[in-house]
Amino acid sequence: MAPSTTKLFLLFLLSLLSPLSFSYSDHFESWCKQYGKSYATEEEKLARFRVFEQNAAYVEAHNSAADSSYTLALNAFADLTPDEFRSTRTGLTGLKTVGSLSNSNGRVFTGFGAGFRVPDSVDWRKQGAVTKVKDQGSCGACWSFSATGAMEGINQIVTGTLISLSEQELIDCDKSYNMGCNGGLMDYAYKWVIKNKGIDSEDDYPYKAADGNCLSNKVNRRVVTIDGYTDILPNREDLLLQAVATQPVSVGICGSDYAFQLYSSGIFNGPCSTSLDHAVLIVGYGSQNGQDYWIIKNSWGTSWGMNGYMYMARNGNSSKGVCGINMMASYPTKTSPNPPPSPGPGPTKCSVLTYCPAGSTCCCTWRVLGLCLSWSCCGLESAVCCKDTRYCCPQDYPVCDTTRKQCLKGNGNTTSVNGIDRENSFVKAGWWNDILAM
Repeated sequence: MAPSTTKLFLLFLLSLLSPLSFSYSDHFESWCKQYGKSYATEEEKLARFRVFEQNAAYVEAHNSAADSSYTLALNAFADLTPDEFRSTRTGLTGLKTVGSLSNSNGRVFTGFGAGFRVPDSVDWRKQGAVTKVKDQGSCGACWSFSATGAMEGINQIVTGTLISLSEQELIDCDKSYNMGCNGGLMDYAYKWVIKNKGIDSEDDYPYKAADGNCLSNKVNRRVVTIDGYTDILPNREDLLLQAVATQPVSVGICGSDYAFQLYSSGIFNGPCSTSLDHAVLIVGYGSQNGQDYWIIKNSWGTSWGMNGYMYMARNGNSSKGVCGINMMASYPTKTSPNPPPSPGPGPTKCSVLTYCPAGSTCCCTWRVLGLCLSWSCCGLESAVCCKDTRYCCPQDYPVCDTTRKQCLKGNGNTTSVNGIDRENSFVKAGWWNDILAM
C-alpha cells in the first residue's frame, strides 16, 4: 500500500473509532506543520494523534468552563501524555530541608524586619534583570535554568549588566550532588559556583540539552560570581514576597500536572499537587481584577504559556501555595564585583615544538614506539581524533566512521554529523631555544 494510501486509510479508521477524530485530524496536521513535528512511521503518527486527540478534548472542556481563571492550548507538548511530559521536562531532585545545606555561604531568610515595605507589584523584566526565555529541551535540567536565572538577576541588580549564564557548565561540571539531565537542586548549583569562584557565560559555554564532559579550559572563565545563597523558610508566602521584592527567586513546584503542561494564559490556580518535581524562577508579582499572582519564568521555550511565562495564583488558602510554590525557595546573594575578564585562551600545546590554535585539539598523525612525532589540529575543543589521522569528531559524537567521514552519537546509534578535516599544526618560533634549555 502506498504511503499516501496508508495515511488516508489510517485517518479513515480514526474517524470510525471516534466521533472526535475526524474533526481533530485536520487540526493535528496543521499543528504538526506549526511545530515542525514529524514521525518515523505511520503507526507512531497514529499513536501521537491519539494522544493529541485526548489533549484536544481536555483543552476544549477546560476552556468551555465559565469559572476558570486561565486558558489551555495545544502547544508544542500536545502530542505527549502527562507521564511522557514529566519524564523529560522536569528534573527537580534531591529535595532538602531548610538549613541542611547551610554553611559559611548559606543562611535562612526570616524577613527584613517590620520597617520593610513591600511594593504593590514588581516585575524584574521591566528592570532589565531577566534574560530571554530559554528551553531546556528533553533534558531534566530545570534546576540549572532556575539557578542561572536567579544569578543573572542579582548580578544585574548589583552591577547593572545583564549576562546570560551557562546552564551547560552546571550540567557538565557540577557533579558532587547534581546529576545533569537527570535532575538536581538549585542550592547545590549555588554551592558549586561559590566553590568554583564564578560561572561562565552562555555565549562561551553554550547549551546542548545533554550531559557532557566538563570543559576545563572554560570552567576557569568566570564572568559572574556570587557570595552566598539564602533559603526562605518553607510555607511562608509573606517571606517569599519580601524576597521577590528585592530580586528574582528560585522555587520548586509541581510542574507535571495535566493543566500545567498545556497552560496558555491567565492566572493558574491548579489543580496540581505539591509533590515538587520542577524548578522555575519567580521574576515578580502583581494583581489582576482583585486576584493576586506570581510572575513565573519557565524553561520550556516561548511556545509554552505567555511567551514562556505564567501567572500563578498567590494568597490562596494553602500555606504551601499553588503547586507547592511556597515550599522550597532560595536565592543567591552578591555584593562583591565580578572578576576582571579572563585573558583569551592561548594556543593549545601539542609538544615542545608544535602547537594548535586556541580552542583546538591536538591529534597525533605519526607515532613511533609510543612517541608522537607529527601533529595535526582539530578545530574543536576536547574533540575525538579519528584513527585514520585525517578526520576528527565532536566530543558528543565520539564514534568515528571513517569510511563515510561521519561522527556517530554512539555505537549502534545512527544519529550522526559530518567529520571534520584536520589542519596542519604550527611549529613554535624559537624552538631551538626550547631544545637547548631541555
